[in-house]
Amino acid sequence: MSTLLEMSGVSVSFDGFKAINNLSFQIGEPEMRAIIGPNGAGKTTFMDIITGKTRPDEGRVIFGEKSMSLLGMSESQIARAGVGRKFQKPTVFEAQTVRENFALALKNPRSPFDVLLHRKTPAGADRIEALAEQVGLSDQLPRMAGELSHGQKQWLEIGMLLAQDPRLLLVDEPAAGMTPAEREKTTDILVAAAQKHAVVVVEHDMEFVRRLNCKVTVLNEGSVLAEGSLDHVTNNPDVIDVYLGR
Repeated sequence: MSTLLEMSGVSVSFDGFKAINNLSFQIGEPEMRAIIGPNGAGKTTFMDIITGKTRPDEGRVIFGEKSMSLLGMSESQIARAGVGRKFQKPTVFEAQTVRENFALALKNPRSPFDVLLHRKTPAGADRIEALAEQVGLSDQLPRMAGELSHGQKQWLEIGMLLAQDPRLLLVDEPAAGMTPAEREKTTDILVAAAQKHAVVVVEHDMEFVRRLNCKVTVLNEGSVLAEGSLDHVTNNPDVIDVYLGR
């Protein structure tokens, strides 16, 4: 497994508060990683830096075999380079069908002319069927996205991310607001995605993290406090003190 993303010595301050403090992190491809930590630990800022939303004050963020620096790139350039992000609240096109949502997300030529002519190709149709199956929405393709349950909207958005064929997926609290059955299925979808992609999941639900069965990175005060299996980090006295003991 080769290293896909490497952050080293990354720091960023907001009004004198160090949100990220000399953070170093790396993930391979394919790999699943869970990020946990107390509120204010820097989890969102960590994702913002990778996706270009926040510029760090120092450090480096290197991506891919060609060691591209993500720091000089815009958010859209980073997305095109292969970094996909799913926010906590699902953002799908509610007035479109599930099939149309997938079609809009497919990695096609994207000039205004192409979008106007939106050609339906057999390859595109096959890809949509495959994506729908991957996220458990095959029987929902004709439905309006707005009619889906909260969990189904989350799956649709994960599928739309996968349609862009990212190398790295950043997923923010996917289990929030889901039923136990939906949480279980979400685990399955992410674990399957991590067979091909690098997947980073920020999550508070420890049972959900346990089911991901992956390496866990604990953030606190903007740096890595501990790293290892869930059992390893949850038995760490510092982690118990700052996070689990609360």
